[in-house]
Amino acid sequence: MVKKFLNKNSDYFYFAFRVIVGLVFILHGWMKVSAIMGGKIELMSLMGLAAVIETVGGVFIVIGLLVQWVALIAAIEMIVAYFMSHASQAWSPLVNKGEPAVLFFAAFLVLAAFGARKWACDKR
Repeated sequence: MVKKFLNKNSDYFYFAFRVIVGLVFILHGWMKVSAIMGGKIELMSLMGLAAVIETVGGVFIVIGLLVQWVALIAAIEMIVAYFMSHASQAWSPLVNKGEPAVLFFAAFLVLAAFGARKWACDKR
């Protein structure tokens, strides 16, 4: 019974997953955009690039545009962020505060593999 319900509604669940991941990624990037506007981060820096990838990429994921490519780029950004900012402090994401990077990386691998699916701008 549960399996039937889950299979019947899988498109809705995946859509919610895509939109939630995209919206949280936008918020993640918007913090950096705010820092750029406040003069704390330069646009032409790694953090500036991260702000653009996260904000614009999040919008693309939410609307379902070029999701596989954007998710691949975002996954690469998250693994680089983990090793540049977190792994040097400790290996465990629970200790080095790298859980968001690891979870985003996993979510982007799923999005890269499955694409936007239903309710997307680039629906084929």
